Amino acid sequence: MKMMNKTKMKKKPNKNKKETKQASLTFKWVSAVAAVITVSFVIFSIIIYSVVKRQLVEQEARLTSNVVQTFNNRLDNIPDTLEISNVVPRLSPNTGRLLAGKASNDNDDSRQVFNDDVLASLANREMRVTIFDPTGSVVFSNGNSDSSMKMPKISKNGQQTIINKDHQLHLVAAQPIHSEINNKLIGYIVVDNSLSRLNDVLHSLRLWMTTISIVGIILFSLFAFLIVNNVVKPIKQMSKISRAVNNDPNSQDRMPVTRRHDELGELIQNFNQMLDRMQAYIQQQKQFVGDVSHELRTPVAVVQGHLNLLERWGKDDPEVLEESIQASLQEINRMKHLIQEMLDLTRAEQIDVQFPNEVTNVNEVLSRTINDMRMIHQDFVITYNDALKPNTMIKMYRNHLEQVLIILMDNAMKYSTDRKELIVDASTEKDKVEIIVQDFGEGISHEEQKKIFNRFYRVDKARTREKGGNGLGLSIAQKLVESYHGKISVISELGSGSKFKLEFPLLKDEKN
Repeated sequence: MKMMNKTKMKKKPNKNKKETKQASLTFKWVSAVAAVITVSFVIFSIIIYSVVKRQLVEQEARLTSNVVQTFNNRLDNIPDTLEISNVVPRLSPNTGRLLAGKASNDNDDSRQVFNDDVLASLANREMRVTIFDPTGSVVFSNGNSDSSMKMPKISKNGQQTIINKDHQLHLVAAQPIHSEINNKLIGYIVVDNSLSRLNDVLHSLRLWMTTISIVGIILFSLFAFLIVNNVVKPIKQMSKISRAVNNDPNSQDRMPVTRRHDELGELIQNFNQMLDRMQAYIQQQKQFVGDVSHELRTPVAVVQGHLNLLERWGKDDPEVLEESIQASLQEINRMKHLIQEMLDLTRAEQIDVQFPNEVTNVNEVLSRTINDMRMIHQDFVITYNDALKPNTMIKMYRNHLEQVLIILMDNAMKYSTDRKELIVDASTEKDKVEIIVQDFGEGISHEEQKKIFNRFYRVDKARTREKGGNGLGLSIAQKLVESYHGKISVISELGSGSKFKLEFPLLKDEKN
């Protein structure tokens, strides 16, 4: 029991490993798709964030530059060094009152100053406006700054600088102030824009883009999983069916027919056809072995019987010896022909592999075959009614067409009675070629007509053996014709002869 449990424990991991291998393709594809989607979302988010950030920063920079220019225009008409006494009045009559936290006088005509750009800038708590004298001392500020505040280094033409403090953007603009009267440096203006609203907007934008990206990646990954699973599922089924066929070559498991019109649908169709063809070859092999063993049993028994007879006493009797030798040779020849016919039948079932692109001129093959049969069987009258168009072509190996014609004409001669005559009609129809071989012999009953194409079937076995037939000729003819997508049929009445009809798809001339 312990050994059995250990064996079971060992088998389970193997199954899990198989399942892991099968699931790995889905995992790999989904992971690859998820990685591409993630990278795409990240790149897209970075681009959008960068564009929005740049636009907002440029807007704030213009606004800050306007504030600097506005203050500069208010103060550049002061001839002397900037001081509180001459700065505050220049800004606005009510600026001092506003900075002190007092309300302006509504009855004063100067209440219009609240629409002043300077006051609007001073009231904007995002912007801290600081004015320095030439020595760097603070003259004026709308923020919480003291006289010890240090003035930054300011270039001759002024500058704007973006500063990142604790992951928050600040915009600092500084410019020297020169008097318009004497072009004297009278002070400096520094505007520190905290960009509070911009930082809030960017924070919200980052939050939303992160959330949307995560949700998008999850949704698209799930969607990718469904698509990949839809693709991988048939492949897993193929693998399962392949294992089943590998364990049992006669397994009838097949992929279900789907309505897919893509490469996967074509693969499923080809996979089923491959299995059908493989099993057909297996059945052909089994049938070949069975048919040969069945048909060879009789001639082998005959030869063995004659040899036993000779071994016992027949070799001392010249007549018995001669009879046994002739009978044995006859049976050996029959076995040779039987084996050759069986090989021909097997090859006929593999035409599309051996001769996939062979093309034949029907006019030439018919004329040559009929002339050969006329020469061999001079006691027969063979009439050929040729209604073929010039250069009528079909997709068939010429030797196989000749073999089919010989089988039909040879059968017709074997079963002819007193009237030794054959008629061969050939015509070109709209999209096919028709060939009819007619004899005036014994005929075939309706019941027998359904069986004559079966292997080893003989209408009259006794007479057929006398004529040297094995019952494989029509089977070979049928296999050859059908392998080239043609049709073979028979019309016959007892005592009135038979008509064997061949039909092949007409190979159209590509030049027309």
